[in-house]
Amino acid sequence: MVSRPSIRVARKAHSKAEADFATWLMMAKLGSFDDLPPNAQAFLLDYRARLERMSEAESKGVAVREVYARYYSEMGGVGAAPELEAVAASVDNGSVRSQSPRQPPPARLAATTSDRPAARKSVPALLIFAAMVALIAAYKLLMD
Repeated sequence: MVSRPSIRVARKAHSKAEADFATWLMMAKLGSFDDLPPNAQAFLLDYRARLERMSEAESKGVAVREVYARYYSEMGGVGAAPELEAVAASVDNGSVRSQSPRQPPPARLAATTSDRPAARKSVPALLIFAAMVALIAAYKLLMD
């Protein structure tokens, strides 16, 4: 079983690996490959070499796992970096975690349409501008 500090390190390392690899990939696509640190360049070169043998998604997954394993050991993780699915299954502390993204809270006026006041119609910006110009022109005409 994986200890709680190792779980925390694993999650941090995995999040950092995903973010860093996405950043490195974007920088390389934008032409800043030479500005990347040597370790990032090495990971990207390995990623590109794997693209010839496998799909982009598979190659990216392998690259993120490699970066994650390195970050896990650098952050003080003990032993080999655990698979995060295995870590999630081994944690049983009685709390329930949602695996799906949270939904935004419902709108305040979630009542039926008969309970709501009539919706306001928006006035196009061009109509407002034309009305202001007409008012200014009328004001100048009347004041002269």
